[in-house]
Amino acid sequence: MKFNVNNVSLRLSAGKLSQFPREPKPQIALSGRSNVGKSSLINTLLCRKSLARVSSAPGKTITVNFYDIDKKLYLVDLPGYGYARRSQESKKSWSTLTEDYFLKNPSGDALRLVLQLIDIRTGPTDDDIMMINFMVENEIPFEVVATKTDKLSKAQLAATLDELEKTVFKGTGIRPIPFSAVSGDGRDTLMRMIEEAIEG
Repeated sequence: MKFNVNNVSLRLSAGKLSQFPREPKPQIALSGRSNVGKSSLINTLLCRKSLARVSSAPGKTITVNFYDIDKKLYLVDLPGYGYARRSQESKKSWSTLTEDYFLKNPSGDALRLVLQLIDIRTGPTDDDIMMINFMVENEIPFEVVATKTDKLSKAQLAATLDELEKTVFKGTGIRPIPFSAVSGDGRDTLMRMIEEAIEG
């Protein structure tokens, strides 16, 4: 399914389950820790500079943001996790909202794919691994995306991806998709993946 990335709007920011949209429109969700680059990835995918706000204060927003893409699908920005200075109450709200999205979502059948973002420089954190295990256990389709690849040379990037595949993701078949919001590398791959996911 092709879609026009110039016809995009922020449909709603949901702070609780009852606010989630109920129409059976395909959804592609983005998951990752705070400051991993979800907003930058959204802006790059949709050829915008500031549709998704890149926050200077990680962990500030605790909402599920639904971006309506050409009235054909939702790109769903889940709240970032793993921000150490977030209050316990705030962390609980994040956990409840995220679990509600995955397990109680009234349009849960519409979820086609989760793009799980990790920072290529640090590799997956314990929270990232926990999130990946959660999706595996609940049979939620996902792909891992390695962000900020422009921070490494081509040789460093290749070596890091190989190391992740051999150690952290050994035997899982997971190989992170390299992506850079600075250079745009990986955008075409992700767009094809999204198109295939919503067609399936």
